[in-house]
Amino acid sequence: MSASTPVTHLWLREETKPMEHRAALSPDVCKKLLENGGFEITVEESQARIFADSEYEAAGCRLVPGDSWRSAPQDAIITGLKELPENDTSALPHTHIMFAHCYKQQGGWKDVLSRFVEGQGLLYDLEFLQDDSGRRVAAFGFYAGFTGSAVGIDAWCHQQLGGGAKYPVIKPYPNEDVLIAETKEKLARIGKMPRIMVMGALGRCGSGAVAYARKAGIPEENIVQWDMAETAKGGPFREIMEADIFVNCIYLSSKIPPFVTQEQIDGERQLSVIVDVSCDTTNPFNPIPIYNVNTTFDNALLDIQSANAKPLQLCSIDHLPTMLPRESSNQFAIDLLPTLLQLPTRSSAPVWTRAEKLFHDKVASMATSD
Repeated sequence: MSASTPVTHLWLREETKPMEHRAALSPDVCKKLLENGGFEITVEESQARIFADSEYEAAGCRLVPGDSWRSAPQDAIITGLKELPENDTSALPHTHIMFAHCYKQQGGWKDVLSRFVEGQGLLYDLEFLQDDSGRRVAAFGFYAGFTGSAVGIDAWCHQQLGGGAKYPVIKPYPNEDVLIAETKEKLARIGKMPRIMVMGALGRCGSGAVAYARKAGIPEENIVQWDMAETAKGGPFREIMEADIFVNCIYLSSKIPPFVTQEQIDGERQLSVIVDVSCDTTNPFNPIPIYNVNTTFDNALLDIQSANAKPLQLCSIDHLPTMLPRESSNQFAIDLLPTLLQLPTRSSAPVWTRAEKLFHDKVASMATSD
């Protein structure tokens, strides 16, 4: 690298979403970027992040106090995972890399984009960093489905074993083996296996949901796998009511008929747990239109009102992979690395130019949408 080549400055911000332990950049990936040359990496200190601050320092990163990104140099690219705090409405003058959840007309989407417009900043939304075939370059999908399936099975077990007690707070697990062992122990105590239906089973997310069910010991005949071929006829689908657990893992890109209706859940059903991993909660096209709020790790299950006395509980946590924060963060960062290495040439690298164009298109759409 010549002396005149500008350095790309990544600033890993502290995550502020409650119970979020993941990171967009792992220490190993930071080390690889720094060894490549052309990068400077600043990391905000964090007590919640699964990786210790010392791991980043050992990789060659500079540590700064948490939540200090607003005063970062103008050329720093502020990098994070989840959206910024809702109570912060200040202008955003920096370039940001994150999951902003504002490109599908979600609740408050214009407010988010307006902050970038006001500050003349730029958003590279992680959900829309795509290769030439339109596939996302990095995603938490597998672990979202994996942990979503785990929560669904555990919630069903709690319905059998909990004696009506409130579902406990979900805390992160040190690794997947501990999580699987806990599920197996509860299933053994119950003495029977649930029937689990996974929608979007062929995608990253759905394959994760299926993988967890298998690792938990649920027989193959009890794992119902649906994808586009099965849903082509259009919902609602009676088959969902015949499962104990329904895990929705689809990627919603346009309006589709609902999978589930209030009329269905009011009627005869086996279904008692829904895990909406996709979490299109405030999307006007939400295919599970029986709820409109996200649940959280300390209040994971929403009791769905129904004329049927059989309980129906729904989980809509939008950052489930943080249940396995180290594994999911490592995988995501490794997948993102080749694209990050193109940041010094982002003005011509197709992944980044497409993402920048999409940002400007979404900003322009604010003027024409209701």
